[in-house]
Amino acid sequence: MDRKKVYITREIPVEGLDLLENYFDVEINKENRTLSKLELMNKIKDMDGVLCMLVDVIDKEVIDNASNVKIFANYAVGYNNIDIKEAKNRGILVTNTPDVLTDATADLAWALLFAAARRVVESDKFMRNGYYKEWAPKLFLGQDITGKTLGIIGLGRIGKAFAKKSKGFDMNILYYNRSRDEKFEQKYGAKYVDMDALLKESDFISIHLPLTEETRHLIGENEFNKMKKTVIIINTARGPIIDEKALVTALKSGRVMAAGLDVYEREPEFEMELKDLDNVVMLPHIGSATIDTRTNMALMAAQNIVEVLSGNKPLNPVF
Repeated sequence: MDRKKVYITREIPVEGLDLLENYFDVEINKENRTLSKLELMNKIKDMDGVLCMLVDVIDKEVIDNASNVKIFANYAVGYNNIDIKEAKNRGILVTNTPDVLTDATADLAWALLFAAARRVVESDKFMRNGYYKEWAPKLFLGQDITGKTLGIIGLGRIGKAFAKKSKGFDMNILYYNRSRDEKFEQKYGAKYVDMDALLKESDFISIHLPLTEETRHLIGENEFNKMKKTVIIINTARGPIIDEKALVTALKSGRVMAAGLDVYEREPEFEMELKDLDNVVMLPHIGSATIDTRTNMALMAAQNIVEVLSGNKPLNPVF
């Protein structure tokens, strides 16, 4: 019997590739770039399974062309790049990679918070350029972290992991979420508040929401105007949750003290004024970029394909 065929849209850790090759004929895009829509459509039209990236747009046109595909295994926890309704209508399963990237992403959010609060990138640049001549009492004054108020928007897996880590710094935790988690409140001393209270009272705000029509531009000019002028905002979730033009204005005007960003509204493009601002730390979407995490993501995505193409239920269906 002919082996089923799987397409992988970018190179993944070898452990995931080896798993798939044990069962299927595997083709992989070995170019160091995202395929165009036309290229993607041509590559997957005869495939049984596709392991895709968060940058691959799997819309109705792509799905219509995927006549044999039984599963799109997304190499990410988010899946806003896939038309879920259309996939469901066509009977194509969609999976993601939850849990395995939770701590890595929460850790990176903390790295951004510290870097922005203590002006790490500015100071590093200052040293490399040879500007440091002597210690000075006002050199690169930043913000204290210990004992401050931390506002968390979205208390899912990553939001909770991020919140837990704050207890080492004796922070007061405020959170806004669709639903309240009283057990979490009792265990970690967190307080459930509405969005206005979180914006007004937080010294640091970290976003941990999925991108939906409701969360797109959730944070814009109106929200920035409610924040403390000393606030530092962190986004490791999805770029379009923040209105990037409004963020630039807030950072330039001093309405917001600083920001730490791992995601952008029109990724990989971003508001070009951001690169000239010293009060923003910018990373190239590396929230899950650790060796162990990316390997586990590859294994999980691959195992979802193995299960579905073997006639079993997927491990991580998104619907």
